[in-house]
This record gives sequence, structure tokens and C-alpha cells, in this order.
Amino acid sequence: MADIPGDIPQHCPGTANKDAGKVSICAGCPNQMICASGIVRQPDPTIDLVKERLSTVKNKLMVLSGKGGVGKSTITSLISRFLAASNADINVAILDIDICGPSQPRVLGVIGEQVHQSGSGWSPVYIEDNLSLMSIGFLLTSPSDAVIWRGPKKNGMIRQFLSEVDWGSLDYLILDTPPGTSDEHLSATSYLKDAGITGVIIVTTPQQVALLDVRKEIDFCRKVNIPILGVIENMSIFMCPNCKNSVEIFPALTGGGYAMAKELNIEFLGSLPLDPLLAKCCDEGKNFLTELPESPTILTLQTIVQKIIEQCEKIKINYEIDIT
Repeated sequence: MADIPGDIPQHCPGTANKDAGKVSICAGCPNQMICASGIVRQPDPTIDLVKERLSTVKNKLMVLSGKGGVGKSTITSLISRFLAASNADINVAILDIDICGPSQPRVLGVIGEQVHQSGSGWSPVYIEDNLSLMSIGFLLTSPSDAVIWRGPKKNGMIRQFLSEVDWGSLDYLILDTPPGTSDEHLSATSYLKDAGITGVIIVTTPQQVALLDVRKEIDFCRKVNIPILGVIENMSIFMCPNCKNSVEIFPALTGGGYAMAKELNIEFLGSLPLDPLLAKCCDEGKNFLTELPESPTILTLQTIVQKIIEQCEKIKINYEIDIT
């Protein structure tokens, strides 16, 4: 579907609607003539380009939440690093589609790196021999630069990332997303569905205010018919690095992520503690797995990653059964 410029009215019927550009709410919209012409309802040729580009990617995962500040970027980096470190023959890549708040370059220690372009497309930045990253953070002149874009421009950037980055042959492509259920999510899912998205990983924290937003994200996934691999509860307890005692910073008054997953019939992948040493590694761009190999967080992470691998295999088997 083609992009449209400018402001979009609050009650816009949607560009795919047959009445787009023709009803009273459309009066005065700068996009009225474009929508009424039917151009935006034409098939998007980029869908085929994305499908071809990602044909060598075995598993395509999205990390979602609906709520900001629950640790999506941290968990994306941990899962990706763990997958890459577990087997040198596995190729993993991260696509940071948090256009306005790209944090993966900082978390993975490659802030300030540059993206190079060749005849085959943009080359991602390599963190390890089998772990790469693409982020708009690499395209900014300064890490402090604000990205002040409307929806269509953000969607265009995601489209470029999915269709023009030379990922090569990958076992896992993991997308780090912003909070919410809007432009970036709709754009990414519309392209990945045709390219064969494996599923999404839902991240939450224990308190009710986070769970309410996460439930909306789960509803979003079910409405767009995307498999949910499971739920990870982050910051479940605080681990004191000195006395080793633990305490609930965010009390799970309604049972937390585990109770929500059970109620909604979703796999519960595990709980990760609130670890200040992990936060320090992320701020400094260091590899938590090698910096603190004895941390109990790593043992929990190992279990979570193994469940994700199993869920990916299960979805793949189910898909093969369906098409036969």
C-alpha cells in the first residue's frame, strides 16, 4: 500500500476502506484526493521485495509489549546474544524498528558505527561474527538527534530496512519494537506476514499497570493473526548484588505475567530479575553473558531461550502440517 503524506484525521476511515476520501470526515484532509483515487488501495510491490529478501531467514521474531520501560530492548539483546553464543554456526540479526528511540546501538556497544551500502543493499553492523544489527541510530549524525517523523515516513524506513538490508542467510531475525500497537507494528507485521513471520515474544513487568497494556498487545497479535511464542516477565524481583537478598520492587498483586499467560492460554517463558549489574552492562555496551557468567540471570535466560527455540520448532511443524 502506498504511503500518504501529512496529517491524518482522528476518525479517518482508513486508506483500505472503499469510502476513503469520499465521506464527510475526509473533507479538508490533505490526503483526500489521493485516497479517493484508489491509489493507496493498490497492492504494495514492496511486499514481494521483502518476501524475497527474507527468504533466507529461517525464523522471524518480534519482541512486543504495548508498555514502555519494561525492558524490550534489553531482552532482545540478551536473547540474541545468547542464541549467537550458543552455537557459532547459528546466524542471528537484530532489526531495531524503534524509530524514535533506537537503543540497540548503545546496548550492544556499537554506538557511533556507520552503515555501508553495496550493490546488494545496506550492510548491517556486526557485533560478533554471527550477530549483526541494523538501526536508525546508525544513520543519525549524533545519538542525541531527535527523529521527528510522522507515521508514513516511519513506515517507509521500516520498509527500507526489511527490503534493502543485506542480511544474508539467517537462523533468527529479531525485531525490537517501540511501545504501542500503531504505525511501526502495523507496518512490520503487514510485511512479515507475507514473508512468513514465526511469532512474537511478549514482554511485561509484574504490576497491573503494565499488564493492562500488555493485554492490548496480545489482543493486537490475535487480531492480526500472528502466533505468540510466549510471555517473559521482566524485573520480577530485585537481586541485591551485595547481600544477594531479593525483594519485589513491582509487586505482582494479580499474579503477574504468569497468571496473565495462564488466563490467556499463552506459554509462560520465564521471569528475569531486576539486576543492576545487567543494567550497568547495557549502559556500557558490554556483553552481560561474558562479563558476569555466574549470574543467576543467565541460568534463567538459558531456560527462556530454550523454550523460544522449542516454540519456533513447534510453529514450523504446525505450519508444515497445515500446508500439506
